[in-house]
Amino acid sequence: MEKKGKIIRVTTVPRSLGGLLQGQLKFMSQYYEVIGVSSKDENILDRVAKQEGIAVVPIQMTRKITPVQDLKAVYQLYKLFKKEKPDIVHSHTPKAGTLSMLAAKLAGVPNRLHTIAGLPLLEATGAKRLLLDTVEKATYACASMIYPNSFGLNDIILKNKYTSAKKLKVIANGSSNGIDTSHFDPSGYTKEDNDKLKQELDIAPDDFVFVFVGRFVKDKGINELITSFKQLNVEFEKSKLLLVGTYERELDPLLPETEREINENPNIIPVGWQNDVRPFFAISNALAFPSYREGFPNVVMQAGSMGLPSIVTDINGCNEIVSEGINGTIIPPKSSEILYQSMKKFISDPTYTNQLSLKARDMICERYEREFVWKSILEEYKKL
Repeated sequence: MEKKGKIIRVTTVPRSLGGLLQGQLKFMSQYYEVIGVSSKDENILDRVAKQEGIAVVPIQMTRKITPVQDLKAVYQLYKLFKKEKPDIVHSHTPKAGTLSMLAAKLAGVPNRLHTIAGLPLLEATGAKRLLLDTVEKATYACASMIYPNSFGLNDIILKNKYTSAKKLKVIANGSSNGIDTSHFDPSGYTKEDNDKLKQELDIAPDDFVFVFVGRFVKDKGINELITSFKQLNVEFEKSKLLLVGTYERELDPLLPETEREINENPNIIPVGWQNDVRPFFAISNALAFPSYREGFPNVVMQAGSMGLPSIVTDINGCNEIVSEGINGTIIPPKSSEILYQSMKKFISDPTYTNQLSLKARDMICERYEREFVWKSILEEYKKL
């Protein structure tokens, strides 16, 4: 097949390039020459190159505000764009968006696209919020199109006047990459598989397991989750909380009492970072995901595709994937009491929880199948 042009996709860290866009770069490389750009981490970046069948270029970018390093990265991106002359530069993640949109504008790239998958700045206040708002507006000004990955995020961007409606578009039903429902399929795990993992984690066959997957940070609602579970666990001894992920203490630390409870409560089971989260979904009964902010959370789609009902907060993305009383329940953010009540209902009313489970997978398959999202992005590229 003759390729129609060149696309450079940029993320701040290579884990996002290989995970957030898994499979998509390989799909697009059938139609375009694709180059991936992300920070240096030879092991991960080389793995992404092999996995996706694309060329990769390391350019160091930081997730924090680091003016000297940021200017250096802009210059390196500018040089790369001038050399490669791409038809499209498409960025993901906040810092990569700011740096690559500016560099692409300076380099005269005709199509400068940035996908918004969440706005960390929404939790900032005072001078920091003012600075982040300014940077956000500058990013959007340098881009030719902005793709919020949820309709709620689209509304937030307009409400904050970061850019005009004509520059915004939500592709398909939302999501940056959709989900491979054949990969996230509970039928891939036998009772024997599940029993073995439960035994390894000291989970009894009749325990009710809530699972959280993500970073252990304040913004993900972990403080509230631990507070709620502590209260629940006193009432329901057969409850377990499975935590899949890692701390980010330098960026968004948890309360000391939260960490202490995680370390000391035998019914809270932290299993660290996992390359494959499916076995942990397979042994769980429900997802608890009380995040303060999201773009379009993959975790909620993954859990649903694995047949799990979800407790999510009433924030963009989450409240689009979950429909109240159909495949989960939606609660206000930052309320450990309402989270506790919802978790209690899931345990104490098995008929209700089973009804939600029956709809969970079907809703994801119907709306967010990965190839449907990829083809929708491809059509957008072709229009450009």
